Amino acid sequence: MMKNKLSLPLSLLFIPCVLSLSLWACGSGPDSRGIGDEVPAAQTDPEPESARPEGMVRLTERQMREFEVETGPAAPGRLQIEAVLPGEVVLNADRIAEVAPRVSGIVREVRKNLGDTVRRGDIMAVLESRELADLKADLLAARERVALAQSSLTREEQAWRKKISPEQDYLEAKNRLAEASIALRTAEQKLRALGFSSEYITQLPGRNDDDATLVDIMAPFAGTVMEKHINLGMVLKDDSAAFVIADLSTVWVNLDVQQKDLPSIKVGQTGRIGIGSETAGLSGRVSFIEPVATETNRTVHARIVVANADGRLRPGLFVTGRITLDTVQVPVLVSNEALVMMDSAQCVFVKESSGFQPRPVQTGRTDGAHTEITGGLSPGQLYVVKGAFTLKSELQKPEAEE
Repeated sequence: MMKNKLSLPLSLLFIPCVLSLSLWACGSGPDSRGIGDEVPAAQTDPEPESARPEGMVRLTERQMREFEVETGPAAPGRLQIEAVLPGEVVLNADRIAEVAPRVSGIVREVRKNLGDTVRRGDIMAVLESRELADLKADLLAARERVALAQSSLTREEQAWRKKISPEQDYLEAKNRLAEASIALRTAEQKLRALGFSSEYITQLPGRNDDDATLVDIMAPFAGTVMEKHINLGMVLKDDSAAFVIADLSTVWVNLDVQQKDLPSIKVGQTGRIGIGSETAGLSGRVSFIEPVATETNRTVHARIVVANADGRLRPGLFVTGRITLDTVQVPVLVSNEALVMMDSAQCVFVKESSGFQPRPVQTGRTDGAHTEITGGLSPGQLYVVKGAFTLKSELQKPEAEE
């Protein structure tokens, strides 16, 4: 009984010793750390060499050629200071014509329609005119009277010289010839006023009588049919505009100039016209500044005459005009193609040793094609001149995949 009592305390003493040995063994190894102990830097996993720094794009030479990415050093340049003005394309009012018949008549033929192109002298329509028939008849009658008066004068002159008839008869015959000649010239002038040539008038007696009542409506110059107010069988008066044609090879661009910009806009300044993002080849000079402001928005129109051989500028289109006011030298000038918007900031991609890094820059004045850089890019630094949007897409790919 005594032996059992002594064995129980000994076993209780043995348990703490075993626990102490276990705790010492767990904390004595090289990997053991207490709670709150810092991890030595030498023991952290190193970053793989292939890891890409944040915001960096790497491209091989082959990829740069494939994506057409080009680099160049940041350099100074000349910047054109421009006034950017809204405007509208309108018809060149100096090259618009209302084509009307010179005599009244009934429409027998229509050869041109809305939108057709015409050349100078093209027959656009044919009228049957009784008025024209009367004018031609007057011409032929006047010629006959001249011939008769000439014959009578010859006879009277011979009789007077032979003392057969008095001089008074000779003078009266001479006067009748003069009156007949005046009437003939008047009849010829009336036909010339209708557009008939001298050759046509000379050959008129030998022409077919069926053409005596027909008159052609001809185009005064080359252009496009903008309006058509004529149909078969219609009775046209000599003051009715059958067609309206316009020469679209040149157009006017009316730019709206605000009052604050008026002192800077002068006749003769060069202006570039843009339709959306397109500006290439569309330019002209300010030819006229209207002296009166518009009633709608109180702006003054500055007119630019622009060549429009390819028809890109259609009357009625809204455009943007850039009028060059001055040219200045700036320390760093980049193409707008090199600028990309990232995180609400304008950036350029700078060439680093490990790739291309987007760098925010501060921009200044711009002419629509180039922009002044006032901060973030130093002269001589290599940056992406062409292909910046491709690099931006490459940089955003991981985010898109997530």
